[in-house]
Amino acid sequence: MTRVIEARDLSKAYGDVQAVDHVTLSVEEGALFGLLGPNGSGKTTMIRMLTGQTRPSSGTATVLGTDVVTDPVGVRWQVGIIPEQETPPSFLTAMEYLRFVAAVRRIPDIEKKADWWFDFLDFADKKDVLCKDLSRGTRQKLMFVQAFIHEPSLALIDEPLINFDPIMQDVVKDYLAGYVKKRRTVFISTHFLEVAEEICSAFAILHKGRPLHSGPVTELKEKGEHLPAFFLSLVRTDRHV
Repeated sequence: MTRVIEARDLSKAYGDVQAVDHVTLSVEEGALFGLLGPNGSGKTTMIRMLTGQTRPSSGTATVLGTDVVTDPVGVRWQVGIIPEQETPPSFLTAMEYLRFVAAVRRIPDIEKKADWWFDFLDFADKKDVLCKDLSRGTRQKLMFVQAFIHEPSLALIDEPLINFDPIMQDVVKDYLAGYVKKRRTVFISTHFLEVAEEICSAFAILHKGRPLHSGPVTELKEKGEHLPAFFLSLVRTDRHV
């Protein structure tokens, strides 16, 4: 099986604060991989390092065979990214933003592709609205589109469902499940444990920047364990170490 993400002893420090502390993980092609942890556990920093937006303090990582330190632009060119708090440019309409994305990524037939996404995520009535006037949920839809409209072989998403209502959460979960069936890979960070248990095929748990566990979800199911209970047991024990 091809490994699309390989991280070895990856660390990031901000002064005296160790945001990520010697994390080693690998993600195989076709996985829906969940990086789990409480707020402040280092999930966002991990995604930023894996997408070449933040330079590691130490350790190595490759994404789709590309080194995140020596060629961060090459990494971002290949993948789809949804940052935790990134928003589309306020001075563009939703459609103008997708045209900009298409120009940067050299995506043909953008009008046709964009229309499909506007219909699929049910915001066609917002295509000509300035991004600054869109609701948080609609901006999240637009960011989801920009990450997937070029059909990347790997997408990295920070909290994919955080601004969606229950109906749209269902739509997005189904889309992600179908996406990985095409031998594409999705890497999400989240603290929604029930969602991770439902859709992820493999996961890793971070706490205070340190890795506590990684493995396939089936391992837990075979033992009759549920991911939320397993997660809470590990993190609570680690708090007292």
